[in-house]
Amino acid sequence: MVRVVSIVLNNFKNDSRVLKEAISLKRNAYDVKVLALFEEPYLEHEEVSGIDVHRIKLKSRGWSKKKYIQVFKYVEFIFRVIKQYRKADIFHCNDLNTLPIGVIVKLFLNRGTKIVYDAHEYETEVNGVHGIEKKLKIWLERILIKSADKVITVSDSIANEYHRLYSIPKPALVLNCPPYTEVVKQDLFRKELGIKQEQFIFLYQGGLSIGRGIEILLEAFASLDSDKMVIVFMGYGPLQENIQKYVDEFSNIFFREAVSPNVLLSYTASADYGILFYEDTCLNHRFCSPNKMFEYLMAGIPVLISNLFEMRRLVEAHGLGIVAEKNTVQGFLAAVYQSLEQDNKKIATNVHEVRKIFNWEAQEKVLLDVYSEL
Repeated sequence: MVRVVSIVLNNFKNDSRVLKEAISLKRNAYDVKVLALFEEPYLEHEEVSGIDVHRIKLKSRGWSKKKYIQVFKYVEFIFRVIKQYRKADIFHCNDLNTLPIGVIVKLFLNRGTKIVYDAHEYETEVNGVHGIEKKLKIWLERILIKSADKVITVSDSIANEYHRLYSIPKPALVLNCPPYTEVVKQDLFRKELGIKQEQFIFLYQGGLSIGRGIEILLEAFASLDSDKMVIVFMGYGPLQENIQKYVDEFSNIFFREAVSPNVLLSYTASADYGILFYEDTCLNHRFCSPNKMFEYLMAGIPVLISNLFEMRRLVEAHGLGIVAEKNTVQGFLAAVYQSLEQDNKKIATNVHEVRKIFNWEAQEKVLLDVYSEL
């Protein structure tokens, strides 16, 4: 049986893409193990949805968080993974920070090993990366990607950029879609948060962090003089405290803590519109195809998005909702009012149909084709 180690540089708490890929591979006769970073209260060894997970314990874990110490921790992680798993047949390297592990093994320790580089983002163009750090990432990726036997990524635009920049075959496109499911609408937000039946619910679902337009959404709903439209923020992150301040002051802004993946879509389906308002601060945002987009669609709700290339192309091609003309408070408000005037019956039909295209079962076929060619 072919041994696959899928490596992440996190605690593997909420990495749905890595888990879906591991499950698909195991179901198709691969021996899969996910390697992650140990962090309490999670177990060092456990089974998650039938997948063996080994969280690597570092002796340096409790040391300082200064940058040069973080580098030392990273080197220790690489050393421990290589020491225990260098005989694996395939290294599935999730994101650029794990790619050096596979390359070191392939070049110096196990010539027969294969590398799948799974770029979850436009690695060198993420928000906040600039200067020396950006140059170093570009240099590192340019060198290491040549040793990858297969490259997969999450949007067609990013795949085209990798092909252009590095003169490699165009990477395979494996979108981060949920499994196909029929979601029964339960109206959970109205029941739990006291939202009135006649109020129209917009939902922001996901990480509550800078760069995702959260400040724009808060300002926009705070300026509304109508209580017919409300927004619910559901997730966790550094902006949660700021959101709570608005919740306390404005009756049309609500917050719901993040829920477990097994009930997520039931909550998603309880909204009327899903919002993705990433700011145009980097190419990674401009070219992203977020998993939240596909979660909204699988839950059967249309989307309201910022004017970013890859998301706009998807929404306009299939008639899935509204694209704001400008990524501003005024642009968002105009899109909100526009959404209320749309042919919602037609959009609902489009959303229902597109779920048959953008689901994990379809993406799994691409993943398995990649592995069959190794």
